[in-house]
Amino acid sequence: MDRLGSFSNDPSDKPPCRGCSSYLMEPYIKCAECGPPPFFLCLQCFTRGFEYKKHQSDHTYEIMTSDFPVLDPSWTAQEEMALLEAVMDCGFGNWQDVANQMCTKTKEECEKHYMKHFINNPLFASTLLNLKQAEEAKTADTAIPFHSTDDPPRPTFDSLLSRDMAGYMPARADFIEEFDNYAEWDLRDIDFVEDDSDILHALKMAVVDIYHSRLKERQRRKKIIRDHGLINLRKFQLMERRYPKEVQDLYETMRRFARIVGPVEHDKFIESHALEFELRREIKRLQEYRTAGITNFCSARTYDHLKKTREEERVKRTMLSEVLQYIQDSSACQQWLRRQADIDSGLSPSLPVASNSGRRSAPPLNLTGLPGTEKLNEKEKELCQMVRLVPGAYLEYKSALLNECNKQGGLRLAQARALIKIDVNKTRKIYDFLIREGYITKG
Repeated sequence: MDRLGSFSNDPSDKPPCRGCSSYLMEPYIKCAECGPPPFFLCLQCFTRGFEYKKHQSDHTYEIMTSDFPVLDPSWTAQEEMALLEAVMDCGFGNWQDVANQMCTKTKEECEKHYMKHFINNPLFASTLLNLKQAEEAKTADTAIPFHSTDDPPRPTFDSLLSRDMAGYMPARADFIEEFDNYAEWDLRDIDFVEDDSDILHALKMAVVDIYHSRLKERQRRKKIIRDHGLINLRKFQLMERRYPKEVQDLYETMRRFARIVGPVEHDKFIESHALEFELRREIKRLQEYRTAGITNFCSARTYDHLKKTREEERVKRTMLSEVLQYIQDSSACQQWLRRQADIDSGLSPSLPVASNSGRRSAPPLNLTGLPGTEKLNEKEKELCQMVRLVPGAYLEYKSALLNECNKQGGLRLAQARALIKIDVNKTRKIYDFLIREGYITKG
């Protein structure tokens, strides 16, 4: 009696022959009276009349084969199973990869057969319709579930979007490289056979239990990442930077507890703390008005304007007193004039004026003939002269800071100092210069 083999066309997926322990190749024999577990024999052992324990050569048997058509005369049952396995492995729509895995059908044949018999088949459609109607009847008195109608993005491997999403594939809800990615390797050589001793059987079951616990941990981590929107880290960082620095510090501290309270409760906590911070700052501002004797908002606007003007005048007086100390130094005068022009135009002040008090400062670095000078603009040349940094080293530091800023979505001074192992004052000047010129943004 011919039966459809319950295994794939890969010989390693089939159990070995009980007579010679070789991998079974179709057609093979299954004893109809022995089992469970099922008792399989290859044709060679069957023709020799192999007997083992309760199995006798005169038992009834079944011939296991999949070399017969099921849905289409030109497709065998073995090819049908190979097609389903290939679609499962390669994904729906990747017909060229499916055809390459099958080896016996072309891309067009695979797509046409799958769409005809597994997608547009009226029998399957009616079955799916009945299941859908049963599900609707079950949830008729409950809330209507929301289902997104947008097709999820399908970024190509190693694309910019794929890297931003850390290799996440929304259409499959999986990562290219999962947590504990090689957990399955511990199971590849495990095979449960009838002759196993109790200790060996218990050991194999323990390995399977450990594997299940690792799968649960993988799913738990994946659920936390999806629920809290941590897949696109750059977008998450941009949303986080909309808070004041104090709230950002709290966000960083409380992030480790987000998995406990859940995404909605965690966001409510952060938003409430941000609101509290804004209220405290507003209360402090109103208390300052009250201390100054202000009783209405019209007077408060005048007070703010005068306060800002006084602060600007104080900065100018401080700068003037600094430059008067070095009136004999033409370079210091030029720096002061540039800072004054920046302040008058509403820009942030340039580099501070170098001091000649105490220890004599080193003269500016002469860049003539140094490698990399031609790659610098005038402002960068002036910076290298001031901090006495050769152009090649400056370009290397600039590239490292730009790459880190693009990777993190912003850069803090502490991060810059960790990247550049030079004098902290020089690092500060390079960092401020790149911020002022718009090369990088503050983190």
